[in-house]
Amino acid sequence: MDTPDFTIGIEEEYLLVDRDSCALVEAPEGLLSALTDELGSQVSPEFLQCQVEIGTKPCRTVAEARDDLKRLRAAVSKQAAKHNLSPIAASCHPLADWKAQHHTDKDRYNQLDRDLGSVVRRMLICGMHVHVGLPDDATRADLMRQASYFLPHLLALSTSSPFWQGEDTGLASYRISIFDNLPRTGLPPQFASWQDYERSVALLCDLGVIEDSSKIWWDLRPSARFPTLETRIMDVQPRLEHALTLAALNQCLMRMLWRLRVKNQRWRLYDAFLIGENRWRAQRYGTTEGLIDFGRAEIVPFAELVEELIDLLEEDAGILQATEALHTARDMAKATSATRQRAAFAAAADAGADHDGQMRAVVTHLIEEYHADL
Repeated sequence: MDTPDFTIGIEEEYLLVDRDSCALVEAPEGLLSALTDELGSQVSPEFLQCQVEIGTKPCRTVAEARDDLKRLRAAVSKQAAKHNLSPIAASCHPLADWKAQHHTDKDRYNQLDRDLGSVVRRMLICGMHVHVGLPDDATRADLMRQASYFLPHLLALSTSSPFWQGEDTGLASYRISIFDNLPRTGLPPQFASWQDYERSVALLCDLGVIEDSSKIWWDLRPSARFPTLETRIMDVQPRLEHALTLAALNQCLMRMLWRLRVKNQRWRLYDAFLIGENRWRAQRYGTTEGLIDFGRAEIVPFAELVEELIDLLEEDAGILQATEALHTARDMAKATSATRQRAAFAAAADAGADHDGQMRAVVTHLIEEYHADL
């Protein structure tokens, strides 16, 4: 079996905020055209006018992805600053009201609005997607089934959306709650083969329910455009280095599962009912509580799970030149963005700020984190 390149591509969605008021702002005239002039097809508008989406080129290593993602993030910051704006890379704006937002006037987004109504209008959320190159169809189908086990782990590490419309939701990832209102979301089905997957997609396309597989928004899916598996469960990361760690985890996980496949081995498959319970725990608690180890039949603290994950992927990280990024998962497990945002809120409260001031302190914190690694 030929060894895949395991290239990685990272897509991120950012929110635009006013640097002074911290309020959410629609992209002003000229901003997206200036970004397109500088970044070409690596930047695009998103569903809402207050969002910008970027995508790296296919990268062989984390170091290569770092260079490209850093360039993209810096360009968005530079062009936004000309309008006294800043991007933030958090999955929900702590203060903004979704009812005050407007969607981008493009055929694709107009059709979504017609098809999904107020469900899609509430999508004031941003995500991070990681593509891993796997050219063989059968391998993609097989690895998608096995990799589903690890989706809650990736969500827990990535959580960056504890606040919604000025309130602490009690969740580490409120974004997931919003996104799950769309159809064709959640954990991917466990198709027995690539042909089973294609038949299911073709049925919906033939009926006119969807135009193509890009309208399937599972937590993990075969990409509609590229020969990749695309992990979509993750909240977007305020910090560049944390985004790269999530990309490295995805890359190493796919290589580890492929390595098992070559040896006629596999990761044990568990029912979506059980994996869904861990998904909920990750959504609710992030890394502050553990996940269920189904083999041991016990809840394991997340710090212990991270050490197990690092041990599991160490060999693959060495081959993929991703060891340093993999080890950064330890730091992320100690304090996710959701935890750090709540700390910024509490610090502002201790300093005597009122509720609005506390919320603005969270946005200011997110602005600072976006620029910390640039």
